[in-house]
Amino acid sequence: MSAAPALHISSAFDAGNIEVVDATDPAAVRLRIRDDAGGEHRQWFHFRVSGLRGQRVVLHIENAEQCSYPGGWFDYRACASSDRQHWRRVETAYEKGALIITLDGATTATTDTLWLAYFAPYSHERHLDLVARCQQSPLARVSVLGPTVDGRDLECVHVGETGPVLWIIARQHPGESMAEWWMEGFLGRLLDPADALGRALRSQARLHIVPSMNPDGAVRGHLRCNAAGANLNREWHAPTAARSPEVKWVRDAMDATGVDLCLDVHGDEALPHNFIAGAEGIPGWSPRLAALQERFLAAYVDACPDFQTAQGYPVDAPGAADMSMCTNQVAQRFDCLAMTLEMPFKDNADAPDPVEGWSPARCQGLGRAALFPLVQVLASLR
Repeated sequence: MSAAPALHISSAFDAGNIEVVDATDPAAVRLRIRDDAGGEHRQWFHFRVSGLRGQRVVLHIENAEQCSYPGGWFDYRACASSDRQHWRRVETAYEKGALIITLDGATTATTDTLWLAYFAPYSHERHLDLVARCQQSPLARVSVLGPTVDGRDLECVHVGETGPVLWIIARQHPGESMAEWWMEGFLGRLLDPADALGRALRSQARLHIVPSMNPDGAVRGHLRCNAAGANLNREWHAPTAARSPEVKWVRDAMDATGVDLCLDVHGDEALPHNFIAGAEGIPGWSPRLAALQERFLAAYVDACPDFQTAQGYPVDAPGAADMSMCTNQVAQRFDCLAMTLEMPFKDNADAPDPVEGWSPARCQGLGRAALFPLVQVLASLR
C-alpha cells in the first residue's frame, strides 16, 4: 500500500483566509488566521485541506486567543464541506488559546479534500447570481450606488413604488456570511409573485435592499473590515469616499429617499441566539419608536420559532448610543425605527441542530419570515 500523500493546505480563493505554520505532521498541523486590512481584526477562516483521505488530522489555529472575539470559540464547532454546497459541523475545541479542529477517520474515509470555514461562506459569485436573479424579476430594479475601495459595484435592489421607505442592508462585516444567506431567503420570498406577504409588502412599501455592504472584505477573507481597514459599522457618523465609500454611498442614498425603517443584518460570534438590538440609547428615542420596535419583535417571534427576545445585548442607557453605528445613526437622523438583527456563528441554543448547527437553510428561513413583521408595522411607521 502506498504511503498517504502529504497534506496540502491552501486559501488562495474567494474568501480564503489561513496561514500555514507547519503541516508536516497530520496530528499537529499548525495554522494562524490572517489579519484584516488595518491589522485590528481577525477571526474569519476559510481554507482547503487536501490529501487527507483516511487520515486523522488535527488542525491547531494557534492565534485563536488573539482573535477579535475569543469568547466566541467556546462551544463553537467549525463548518466543513467536501462539495462547497453542503456544510456540516465537525469536532472543535478551544484549549490553551488555540482552536483545535479534529477530522477523524470517519470524516476523512471517503474524501481527499475538505473545505473548513468559520461559517458557511457566501461567495462573491453567488452574490452576483443573487443580484442577477433580482434584476431578472419584473418586480425589481437594480442600481449601482457607487464603487467600493477595490472598485467593485455596490448594488442596491429596489422594490415597490409607494408607501413607507424601508432600507434593508446586510454584511457590513464581511465574515458574517449568514447575513447574505438571510438576504437570499428574504429576497426570494419578496420577489415571489405567488407569495401573499411578498405581494403585500411590495404594494405597500418602497424597499431599498443592499445584499452585501462589504464585497471587498468578503472576497479578501476579512472578518469585519473593508479593503481600507475600516469597520463599516463604525463609520456612519462621518463616512468618506476614501475610507468608507460603501457607507457614504448608502447614507447619501438614504438622505435622498428618506427612511421610515432600517434593518441591518449581522452575525454575532458569541451569543447562540437570533435577536434584535435597537436604538434605545439615541437622544431621540421616544415612546413611538419603542412601541414600533415592540410590535416588530412580537410579530417576528410569531413568524419564526428561531427568533427570540429573551437573550441579546444589554440595552444602551439614554443618550449613551454609539452614533457611529448604522442603527443608532439612522434612527436619530431620520427619527425612524432602526434595528440590528444578529444571528449566531454557533447554533441556535433554543433549537440546536447537532449536524449543521445554525445553517444557511435556517438563515434563509429567518429571512423569509422577516416579511411578516415588516408588514405588521407598515401602517404605523409614520
